[in-house]
Amino acid sequence: MEWLDALILGIVQGLSEYLPISSSGHLEIFREILGINLPNEDILEFDVMLHAATVLSTLVVLWNEFFPLCRSFFTIKRDDNFYYVCKILISCIPVAVVGLFFKDTVESFFGGNLTTVGICLCITAALLAFAYFFRTKPEETNKLTGRIYRPRDITWLDAFVIGIAQSIAVLPGLSRSGTTIATGILLGDKREKVASFSFLMVIIPILGETLLNIKDMISEPAASSNVGMLPLTIGFIASFVVGCLACKWMLNIVKKGKLVWFAVYCVIMGIICICW
Repeated sequence: MEWLDALILGIVQGLSEYLPISSSGHLEIFREILGINLPNEDILEFDVMLHAATVLSTLVVLWNEFFPLCRSFFTIKRDDNFYYVCKILISCIPVAVVGLFFKDTVESFFGGNLTTVGICLCITAALLAFAYFFRTKPEETNKLTGRIYRPRDITWLDAFVIGIAQSIAVLPGLSRSGTTIATGILLGDKREKVASFSFLMVIIPILGETLLNIKDMISEPAASSNVGMLPLTIGFIASFVVGCLACKWMLNIVKKGKLVWFAVYCVIMGIICICW
């Protein structure tokens, strides 16, 4: 992998991680465009490093929310912040199960299968569109159910269900942020709450995977020779910088309820991938 390839992929990851268009799917698309051909384990290693960069950008953008959560949790303060972190931990259970028992299966979906990416992008589009039409503005009558929509805070069950959505969204083309945010909206959660929850809940699994990758890179330096330290560094920095900008942008988009336009984009890209 050349440094320019890593720069482009870092920019793609930073932008698409927060926008509901699937970062993993777009990384697959751009690898195909750039002609990058690496073993699945090297692709996953590079992707995890890019995801770690966007996690760091999440901490920077949401620091005012993140720090009080850590303070309450580690001091066992038993306030709303403490229980919020507990909900995040519950949401991580499904993806932890997938990572521990189905990692090889997940890896098999990476490596240039654009048909899978296209199908998953279309599913992402359907989720976003359904969330848009199913949930109207607060205090308005829902067009499908006829009931008044009154959004609530995220419950314990909601956290677990959103976690299941995140575990399914490990497939390339299924947007993690799009799937989890759409799931939260469909459950009746407040848009701004579910957006922050979606961005914060990915921190633990990505950091865990990153630490495991760093351990492997230290113990087996040859395993990372197909990617190289320079591309990893450039991709990481690019992903972090662009991620900071995209995270702020996405939070405003979710509050305004404009996710349906990303559904249109995902459907177009999905069809292109299927027909590629």
